[in-house]
Amino acid sequence: MLTLFNQKHINDFTNARKGEIKLGECVSTINNNYSLDEELKKSKATFIIFGIPEDIGVKMNGGNGGAHTSFIPSIKAFLNTQQNQFIKGEDILVLGYLDHFDDVINFDSSDRKKGDELLKKIDQEVSELVALIVKHKKIPIIIGGGHNNAYGNIKGLSLAKKSSINVINLDAHTDLRRLEERHSGNGFSYALKEGFLNKYFMFGLHESYTPQYIFEKIHSNMNLEYNTFEELEVYQVTNMKNELQRASNFIKDNYFGIEIDLDCIQYFPSSAMTPSGFTPQQVRQFTYNFAKINKASYIHICEGAPSIKKDPIATIQVGKFISYLISDFIKAKNS
Repeated sequence: MLTLFNQKHINDFTNARKGEIKLGECVSTINNNYSLDEELKKSKATFIIFGIPEDIGVKMNGGNGGAHTSFIPSIKAFLNTQQNQFIKGEDILVLGYLDHFDDVINFDSSDRKKGDELLKKIDQEVSELVALIVKHKKIPIIIGGGHNNAYGNIKGLSLAKKSSINVINLDAHTDLRRLEERHSGNGFSYALKEGFLNKYFMFGLHESYTPQYIFEKIHSNMNLEYNTFEELEVYQVTNMKNELQRASNFIKDNYFGIEIDLDCIQYFPSSAMTPSGFTPQQVRQFTYNFAKINKASYIHICEGAPSIKKDPIATIQVGKFISYLISDFIKAKNS
């Protein structure tokens, strides 16, 4: 169920300071007196932010829980950034979040049937919301949650555009696992099978964590392409600039989504935290590079899990970094 933010929520999250203007003082929210469809239609905002704070898909995939804990810190951090010549709050509507808190708290990952049912319900909600936002010529900014929600994002954009769409995914993993129960490792598999996903570029895969059957699947499909983290940062047989251009050329001929799994960042609190990965600056560069392409139609930032650190500082830092990515995306789209 969609829980809408109102102005009081925004005010409570925003720390106003004399002589400054914070984004939280300028962003808009939905008026509950009207339907969501009507509100989106009349809104002047271009960017619609919402969260999917769940970790059911991650647990179903054998990962660490906690992906439900990044949305609120991200919103707080973002609302307390400055409105200035680089970014305007009037372009932004903070919608709210899909509330599955009770399901998350009570979920037992050994109950595969229940997990599959819950995720398919979330899939439907996500796809309907993304489709509605895009229908009104607006751009969703989606904060996860698990990477299972890529399926709903892809389906929603595809339905709104009435065609299959492309995706660029910055991730240590392909999420092209087998078509079994729904989980965070097979969202792209289902999107491909059901015809919502056309071209898919996987950026920065970790060679040691990609099964051979998936490499064979990629090599047999001309619409699937990838590079590995090792090629970029260990063997250095190619470089970030060239690969950003190659990936852009691959997906930019159609509407596409930007997927960012935060487990690709070295030591970032996430569902599959890694000691070897991209730097935060590289991830920001990646985000800006693809967001400035005209047909970039949404961004999904997922699997941040500050709660695994059990440290308030980690929560603040995760929120702040996701806030940077949101700002980078908006600035690129407006450039």
